[in-house]
Amino acid sequence: MALQGKRKRDYETNGTQNGDVRSYAETRDARNPVVQPPEVDFALLEALEGSAEAVEALDLRGLKKMVLSFERKLRDNLEARMKYMEQPEKFVESEVDLDEELKKMHALAAAPELYPELVRLNAVPSILGLLSHENTDIAIEVVNLLNDLTDEDVIGESDEPAIILVDALIENNALELLVQNLSRLDEGDTDEASGVFNTLSIIENMVEVKTLVAELVCERTKLLRWLLNRIKVREFDSNKLYSSEILAILLQNSNVNQRRLGQLNGVDTILQAVALYKSKDPKSSEEEEMLENLFDCLCSVVMPMENKERFVKAEGVELMIIIMKQKRLAYGSAMKALDFAMTRCTAACERFVDVLGLKTLFAAFMGKVPVRTKHKTDRSIEEIEERVISLAASLFGGLARGSRRERLLSKFSESEYEKVDRLMELYLRYSNRVKAETKRLDEQELEDVELDEDEKYLAKLEAGLFTLQLLALILAHLWCSEHPGMQDRIQLLLKQQRLTRDDVKAILKEYNDNIGDVDGPEERDKRRSKIQKLLDFM
Repeated sequence: MALQGKRKRDYETNGTQNGDVRSYAETRDARNPVVQPPEVDFALLEALEGSAEAVEALDLRGLKKMVLSFERKLRDNLEARMKYMEQPEKFVESEVDLDEELKKMHALAAAPELYPELVRLNAVPSILGLLSHENTDIAIEVVNLLNDLTDEDVIGESDEPAIILVDALIENNALELLVQNLSRLDEGDTDEASGVFNTLSIIENMVEVKTLVAELVCERTKLLRWLLNRIKVREFDSNKLYSSEILAILLQNSNVNQRRLGQLNGVDTILQAVALYKSKDPKSSEEEEMLENLFDCLCSVVMPMENKERFVKAEGVELMIIIMKQKRLAYGSAMKALDFAMTRCTAACERFVDVLGLKTLFAAFMGKVPVRTKHKTDRSIEEIEERVISLAASLFGGLARGSRRERLLSKFSESEYEKVDRLMELYLRYSNRVKAETKRLDEQELEDVELDEDEKYLAKLEAGLFTLQLLALILAHLWCSEHPGMQDRIQLLLKQQRLTRDDVKAILKEYNDNIGDVDGPEERDKRRSKIQKLLDFM
């Protein structure tokens, strides 16, 4: 889910609403029976409708009238419900009137510049209060209204009004009320299932306006737990897809949410949801998208070290290897998840070797990528190639000594050092790319295009510098193993390309100099010290 752009979908529904009790909607229809119209000139009708819309465009005065009418209908309904608690037929009309007022308020979505006035008129608390209305149909209509008001297409050009509205929603406990309402909606009912979808849409809309909502909603509500329960459901539908997407959004850039999900046994739950596809592929493109979302969730949630350990304990390493061995569409996604989980995690690296992951990894290292990998293109194969290189580098970093490291090293000496040859082939390919990008940047400077050192470094990273650095790191580990056959092979291959160990060391030194302190200065110094030892030995 990178992140990942916002995707809006229409909720796909089928079937009819269950229930024997006559609803307020049926009462409304009875009061306003449908009459078949005579034949009309549709071109004329469209022209008339267009002119009517122009006349009825909402302005400040219209908004005030709308809010006043809504407040009256709300008061009437509350009074009727209190007066006739045990006689629903006596308050159903007031409910129909209230529903119609809520529907009229959708017109506000066409005038987002009026949102600040809506907030000033103190209508937001009244609207949100209806999320707890005893009639779930009223609550669902409020959800529909909020979804329209916060829709990306509506507020895309209205930053300040959107922020004012979202701030008011947060201040008046919209997040808490929306999630509480989720728990009482029955997805077996088409309208209520649509209400679930639109509730998730509101949360996504609010995150788009204010990113801090992603952490607020997880802090103040039980949304994470609800989403975990929702992705557990075996059957696939639109709401399971959207739940997986929202979960990915909430986890993407939030260490706090990642840790919180880990504490809710979220790592194991996501693995269980993924495990449904260890021996089968998704049946549709939408189901494929959901599976990708689940893997995005997995990659995010294993970033904290304690969740990497949970991943290992829940046999996540074994599951990813099974998926890769089965050569399913999720082959590349499983490798990506392993890459995230094994980065600076000795326990995951050891487990990977113990469960015979090296065979699967080095088949891919030699270019044997399954044909059935999802959307097999040059770029997708290259992405898998880069993951393989990253995994190999993680293994060398995580396996400091012992039999597991020897098993890793032996892979490079077997079959007459074919994997050393492949390693050098990859090193040269990425080296040439980086050289070409460096030349391009130098030419830009001659044309008076000013770039600072950080911009140049980022441009080279985009061209493949990071992968080149990992390849140099693997070469350094092989050299420092003091295996005479491997050292001779590396020396020979470098000489054939008119290169020396100093060229490899220069790449590795640049990598070492640019290790950041995102994991803290202590971790940074530890990593730099290890690489410096390799540099000194070479």
